[in-house]
Amino acid sequence: MVGTRNSETAVGPVRAWLLVVAALVVATLIVGGATRLTESGLSIVEWKPVTGIVPPLTDAQWAAEFDKYKQIPQYREVNRGMSLSEFKVIFWWEWAHRVLGRVIGVVFIVPFLFFLWRGWIGRDLRWPLFGLFALGGIQGAVGWWMVSSGLTERVSVSQYRLAFHMTLACVIYAAIVWIVARMKPAGIIAAPARLRVAAGFLVGLVLIQIYLGALVAGLDAGLVYNTWPHIDGALIPAADRLWFETPLWRNFFENALTVQFNHRMMAYLILLIALWYAWDMGRSVQDRTARAYAALFVLLMIVQAVIGIATLLFGVPIMMALLHQAMAILLLTIAVLQAAQFAVRGAPRIVAVQPT
Repeated sequence: MVGTRNSETAVGPVRAWLLVVAALVVATLIVGGATRLTESGLSIVEWKPVTGIVPPLTDAQWAAEFDKYKQIPQYREVNRGMSLSEFKVIFWWEWAHRVLGRVIGVVFIVPFLFFLWRGWIGRDLRWPLFGLFALGGIQGAVGWWMVSSGLTERVSVSQYRLAFHMTLACVIYAAIVWIVARMKPAGIIAAPARLRVAAGFLVGLVLIQIYLGALVAGLDAGLVYNTWPHIDGALIPAADRLWFETPLWRNFFENALTVQFNHRMMAYLILLIALWYAWDMGRSVQDRTARAYAALFVLLMIVQAVIGIATLLFGVPIMMALLHQAMAILLLTIAVLQAAQFAVRGAPRIVAVQPT
């Protein structure tokens, strides 16, 4: 009989495959950040999931793509007079971002089907992996939904859709990291319930913070209020400046001051909880790896805060902004790893076997 028993997973090959997928998701997030920072996201105005992988190859094809771009508001109101060579720069960023998304789909589904055929993926892992593939397909549709928001009436994409698109990518990445981490049952430890809850809570807070950061990016809110620790002249801005939009909820998404203020306050909250978590971990759990994760999270959170402040004070230079985004992904990774190390009731038990 080819393969292994249906209830068991060939951990080595499956784990290596998922790590490659996770690395590609990170690459896509970074390229996506560069695409946003270079205002490249609207350079390709059509969604062609299959044929779109082939870029323009002749002068006539390049001219045709450029003519399509000239029809949208971003060109008319922001980039009027742009040369073809300048257009090619922003085109290649967006093209690379879309191609990476397609590559992730192929790198995921082909080995997945092969592993299923060989019987290397146990029952407990099949549906989570099918769910990841479905989320990846949804993410591609969300990407086009985001781009389409900037093709008719806006000069940039909707910050609502941008934030959702980036956060969904991070959720997919976090799910992959969680699955990979849970493939080492011997490393799973017991801990007080409060620490297990806090670890999961930190994962949620980091994802919320990533969402808030994407709103900041979508509104270009990092280009204003470039002071710290004060914002708009005070530690806490005046209420009439924070809440002037109606209805009130719109301030959380459309008021640049409120969005940036919320992003700052969330950073402070995460740091405070992380400090308590590391302190409680040090006195309640003897496992060195668990303690190391908690300490590392605090250290990275401090570094991330410094990078974020510097990015703001220097007017959001591209490389510094990308470093800030990369650090957010690293923080999310550590948060997921420290949550996954605990024994969780109802979590899939991945049984390791050797593939045949």
